[in-house]
Order: sequence, then structure tokens, then C-alpha cells
Amino acid sequence: MTKFIKTLIGTILVTGALMQANADDQKVDPTGTYVWTMPGRNGGPDRTNTLELKVDAGALTGKLSSPGRGGKINEAKIADGKVTGADVSFSVVRTFNDNTMTNKYSGTITNGVIKGKMEYQRDGDTQSRKWEATKQADTK
Repeated sequence: MTKFIKTLIGTILVTGALMQANADDQKVDPTGTYVWTMPGRNGGPDRTNTLELKVDAGALTGKLSSPGRGGKINEAKIADGKVTGADVSFSVVRTFNDNTMTNKYSGTITNGVIKGKMEYQRDGDTQSRKWEATKQADTK
């Protein structure tokens, strides 16, 4: 191969790598309403969760609404919200009968879908489960 062809191939490879790195660094705006369904407890009906996210002054804010006992909808503000590129993370703290539970959510947004995991403490152990939420179309 000639020196020119080697230089051309090297330039193409470097340009491609830089373009991919630039695409990976692009921020995704997570603002919107996301919905996902989880199996019900002890074989009960599925539970639909609604997550409202907004970026406010660079911080991720919002609330999570989920069904509670007796059909009541429980709402909790998210805490520690972060957006880094296409990755989001936040915590939801709930109190029930003087017990406080913290669920830590993390995930990656791709084409309006957040896929990730939720971690929580149970009996002194950290446990996790996958979650996948789909962004709902704006109704405005």
C-alpha cells in the first residue's frame, strides 16, 4: 500500500471514532412522562407506575406515582436526580408504617425508552430488579 492510502485509511478510522465519541456524549432530554408495568404481589393484578421527569437548572426532578393498597395512588418526589449523557439516575424514598424504604433507579434512555435497574434493601441485602419505562406522547 502506498503511504497516501495508509494515511487516508488512518484518517477515516480516526474520524469515525471521533464521530462515534461525539454521538455518545450527546445529552438526551429525559423530560416527559414514562410508564411501566410490574407484576402484582402474590399473583395480584399488574401494577402500572407513572414517572414524570423534568430537567430543571441542570438537575433531574420529578415524581413517581404507583398504586398502593386499596387502589390508592402513592406519589413520591424523586431525589438525587442526575442526567449524564443518555444515563439517568434517581432515588425514591417512601415511608409506610414508620418504615422508610429507598429505591435507587438507574437506566439509559434510547429512543424514548429507559432501560435499567432498581436497587433496594431487603432483610439487610441489596436486591435489584430490571425496569423498562416507555415515554408517553405529549398530549398538549
